[in-house]
Amino acid sequence: MKGIQFSKNQIATFIAILFHVSGWIGIVFSPYKDWFVSHTPLNLILMAILLVWCQSEKNIGFFGFFLAAFLTGMGAEMIGVNTGRLFGSYQYGTIMGTTFNKVPWLIGLNWFVVVFCSASCMQQFQDWVSKKTASSGMEISAKIASLSMIIDGAILAVFFDWIMEPVAVKLGFWQWANQEIPLYNYVCWFLISLALLFLFNKVGFQKRNHFAVHLFIIQSLFFLALRNY
Repeated sequence: MKGIQFSKNQIATFIAILFHVSGWIGIVFSPYKDWFVSHTPLNLILMAILLVWCQSEKNIGFFGFFLAAFLTGMGAEMIGVNTGRLFGSYQYGTIMGTTFNKVPWLIGLNWFVVVFCSASCMQQFQDWVSKKTASSGMEISAKIASLSMIIDGAILAVFFDWIMEPVAVKLGFWQWANQEIPLYNYVCWFLISLALLFLFNKVGFQKRNHFAVHLFIIQSLFFLALRNY
């Protein structure tokens, strides 16, 4: 009898669920909240590694997008933290680890994870819509599909940030002036995500990463569960 074999996606999804459920329980119900919060960098790095591991075609286009998202995120955050001209007036705490020009290196990684997962969700949704329309004899134009990928993907990224922001502030990842999250933060998130999703749509690499979709759902549920703890 052959042993049970699991796909990369199944293994990565199991690990993601395990880490996020354990983190939620540890933060909400255990006396070791600070320990779990302090290991947020480990969780973020592991999720990024799993995303890359599950990517079916790791070509120059994929790593080029990875680098572009990382550098764009770091650059935008450095402008934001040091001038307030992007996002608003805020400062990072020490939880996210080593910083460069007042911005943790992991924030650049987080930009890649959020935008890539949002784009992957839109890609899977478009695949589903295409199959449905094709079965009914209809066809969506490539231009409309591209616009949907870019605009709707950016909206999805902003939605994720909206879920995450209050929790991140509670846990001490960063702090806003006057303890208020400005609307301008979400405007900047939308515009920067829009630019990155335009690049995502143009660069040639495999856009279907099922684990990215699962990770987006897992992380969204994780932060939703922590919003009112």
